[in-house]
Parts: sequence; C-alpha cells; structure tokens
Amino acid sequence: MPKLLIVEDDEAMRELLRDHLEDEYEIIETGDASEALALALQQKPDCVLLDLVMPKFSGFELCQTLASVSLTQLIPIFIISGEPAEKYKAFCQNLGAAEYFEKPLDFSRLKARLADVLKAKQPERRAEVRIRLRVLLRLEGTDTSGAKFEVLATTEDVSAGGFFCGCPAQLEKDSVVKVFLSQEDRYIGQARAVRSERRNTASPHYGFQFVEKPSRWILQ
Repeated sequence: MPKLLIVEDDEAMRELLRDHLEDEYEIIETGDASEALALALQQKPDCVLLDLVMPKFSGFELCQTLASVSLTQLIPIFIISGEPAEKYKAFCQNLGAAEYFEKPLDFSRLKARLADVLKAKQPERRAEVRIRLRVLLRLEGTDTSGAKFEVLATTEDVSAGGFFCGCPAQLEKDSVVKVFLSQEDRYIGQARAVRSERRNTASPHYGFQFVEKPSRWILQ
C-alpha cells in the first residue's frame, strides 16, 4: 500500500485527510513541521501532503528542504493550503512542489492526482542492471518552448543503455538530447527521455535511453 506523510498542524484537518485516504494509503501524520523531515527520511513516503502555515517551521521552508535533500528530493510534495493558489502556487512549484490544492479540498481531484503521480513514480521494468553512480554530463537539446539549451547534469544511476538524472530544462517525453562526458568534454551520443519525474518544478528528473552511442560509455 502506498505511503502518505501528512504534515498539518490542524488536528481536524489531519483527521479529515485520514478519513478520506486511509482506505487506499498507509497514513503517517504529524502536526510538527520540524519533525516531518525526520519522518520523511525514516518512513520514505510515496508522497507528502504539506500545509503552508504552521508554527515554528513554515511549510515553505520544509518544501524547499525536502526538495533539496538527496534522499527526499524525488518524493512528490502536494501543498494543502487555505491560501489562494494565485498567491503562492507558482512560488511553491519553484520550491519543488508538484501540486497545489486549496482548502476546502476537492478530494476527487486530490485522489486522481495522487493516483497519477504515484503511477508515474513506479519504476519501469528494466532488462539491464543499473548502478548508483554520479557522473557529470553536459546535455544539449531543445526544451518544451523550442529554446535550445546546454546544461550540466549529474546522474543518479547509470546502465549500459542509459541514465537517470536531474535536468533543469523542461523536456517532452521522447525528446532527444546530445550527451557529453563533461570532465573529458567527450561526445557520447544521443539519448531519448523515456520517463520523467517532478516535471514543471524547479528540479525535474528524467530517465534517458541511448538511441545512438558511438563513443565508449561508463558501462558497456
């Protein structure tokens, strides 16, 4: 059963969320934002539902922290707030939030988005071994707006046929990029974006598969 971490200082709101979601999700909850990071590291939730306005430690700070720490940065964050979306939604997305929901909640929409995001998180079936390895790459391509980009990206895992990494450019699925080993400035080949996580946030991640690999890669 997927696991949700609810960070909300209003006990009645936590109970309402639990009542609507506990049939489909394992619920972990806290009213203390300062405790939430430790819970996220210990419990490894599949998604965090986060209120913005809390005592001691704001939801803004926690959102930015979760999106910055390597062990939690791939966990989707859904903001649950009484503040209007037009006021804070874009700001929260820049901090790393995947979704923004205003109170009172539309639970049908919340459940639908949870299902979509958690389905996208499921790792694709892999026919090859992947190794956790940080390799500095240079990627060149065209983003969703049609603008050309050249960025540095560090892999989180690699295989003989591809790699997974963060990339600040917004890419469509099946976008093709040129791949270079940055330290050697050596062209490796071209790779296609076959999956994405945290798109439309400040830290999107993509799984790439090589479609052309004329040069020697990290794994053969």
